[in-house]
Amino acid sequence: MHKRIDVLSAIGVTLLFATSAAQASDGLEDYRQRFEPLPHLPPLPADNSQTDEKVELGNMLFFEPRISSSGVISCATCHNPALGWSDRIPRAVGHNGQVGERNTPTVLNSGFLDAQFWDGREPDLEGQALGPIQADVEMAMQLDHALERLAEFDLYQNKFSAAYPDQEDPISADNLAKALAAFQRTLNTPDAPFDRYLRGDMDAISEQAKNGMVAFVDNGCIACHRGPNFTDSQFHAIQVPGSKDLGRYVVTGEESDKYRFRTPSLRNVAVTYPYMNNGATPTLEEAVAVMGQEMLGREFDEATIDDITAFLHTLTGEMPAFEVPALP
Repeated sequence: MHKRIDVLSAIGVTLLFATSAAQASDGLEDYRQRFEPLPHLPPLPADNSQTDEKVELGNMLFFEPRISSSGVISCATCHNPALGWSDRIPRAVGHNGQVGERNTPTVLNSGFLDAQFWDGREPDLEGQALGPIQADVEMAMQLDHALERLAEFDLYQNKFSAAYPDQEDPISADNLAKALAAFQRTLNTPDAPFDRYLRGDMDAISEQAKNGMVAFVDNGCIACHRGPNFTDSQFHAIQVPGSKDLGRYVVTGEESDKYRFRTPSLRNVAVTYPYMNNGATPTLEEAVAVMGQEMLGREFDEATIDDITAFLHTLTGEMPAFEVPALP
């Protein structure tokens, strides 16, 4: 009797492995190996360790409107957690109702980027963090005044001291930037359906999405949208319909940089509409068509657009867990 059970168990194990092997192969291995799943955390800079105290402080500061001139705009105003950590309007609205020149990028997975902002004017999240606070069209706040406001509250004095325990005067611009950056590095979306597919779950995405993956590779989209975050973080010239934005040229003054913009991540692209640097492209289908025309010189047919769009929907991951903080 025991031998019969052992034989049946062995057969069951064999069938299980055979089934797993079949599930791990759908004939598209050559395409799958062109992609990488998103890690749970981005690389950390040597001068900004990721501590719980720093992340907690950064979380508070991200939602703190008193570091804006009006006292009503926070980072979360334009990077709304309920809207894919963006704002879903063509161009951001800031201080006194001013409308900016560019669409608000999501902060999701922004720690994986090698350049920040559409024009790449900052290399990392620490450099990016203070720009919107000071920009006249965004939060319009002088840094000294922002720090003075924070120092008025015992809670912030305690939180800064806990995050930077070895510093005599921890409420500084540098520490403000590092805390915001530390929090943003927790806003990641691993384990999207496509990540599960790359790890061997052949049923994680639909056949149409697989067709879209093939079209994405075969048409050359992967040349710029590559790596785990689906961006090369490089700058490419594109004449977006309705846009006169000179792009990276504004930063470098180099003629060759006119109309060049950083390649946006395609992670969560289905929930971070509208699209392009001016936000003038309302749907993902239209964005796919525009990119085909402008970057690849191709007129995608409707079936190809639908397939690539289905593929892009598989890049929507689980939204990061966070707490809306109780502010002082």
